[in-house]
Amino acid sequence: MADPKPINPLLKQVLELGPTLAFLILYFRIKDEVYVIAGTEYSGFIVAALVFVPILLAAMGALWLLTRKISRMQVFTALMVIFFGGLTAWFNDARFFMMKTTIVYGFMAALLGIGLLRGESWLQYVMGELLPMEREGWMILTRRLALMFTGLALANEVIWRTMSEETWVILESFAFPAALFLFLWLQIVGLQKYLIEDEGETSGSDPQP
Repeated sequence: MADPKPINPLLKQVLELGPTLAFLILYFRIKDEVYVIAGTEYSGFIVAALVFVPILLAAMGALWLLTRKISRMQVFTALMVIFFGGLTAWFNDARFFMMKTTIVYGFMAALLGIGLLRGESWLQYVMGELLPMEREGWMILTRRLALMFTGLALANEVIWRTMSEETWVILESFAFPAALFLFLWLQIVGLQKYLIEDEGETSGSDPQP
C-alpha cells in the first residue's frame, strides 16, 4: 500500500473537526425552528443532523483525495452516521442519532475486549508503528481503553435519556472528545517505562570510534 501523502496539519484538523463544528453551529442557529419537508414536520435538531451527513462525507472525501488514506475507524463512524441519520429521518426521531455515539463507543469497547480475551492487543496492530511500546504496555493500554470506551458508551446513554437535547449536543461535541484525548495523553505519560526507544537514534548519538 502506498504511503499517505503529506498534508498541512491545520487543513487536516479542519477536515476532521470541521463537520462537528458545522453541526454545532447549525444546531444552535436552528434548534428552535420547525421545518416542513414533504408534508412532515422536522425539528431543528433533526435537520442539523441530516445536514451533518453530507458535510461529513464531503470532508472525508477531501481528506482521502489529499492523503489517499482513511482510517477504518473513520469509515465505521461515517457508516454509523449515515445509518442512524437515515433512521432519524425515517422515523422522525432524534433519539436514533443520539444512540449513534453509544454504538460507536460500545463497538470499540467490544472489539478491544474480544482481542483481550484472545490474549492479544488489537490496538497494537493499529497503532504499533506510531507508538513503539512493549507488549505489556499495549495490553495495559488496551484494557484501560476498553474500559474508557465502555464508560463513554454508558455515559452517553445516561445523558441522552435523562438530560436535555442541548446538553447532549454540547457534551457530544466537546466533553467526550476532550475526555478521550485527556485519557490517552495521561496513559501515554503513565506508560513511559514501556516505550521502546529508537535504536537508530540511540546508536547515532554514540561517538564514532
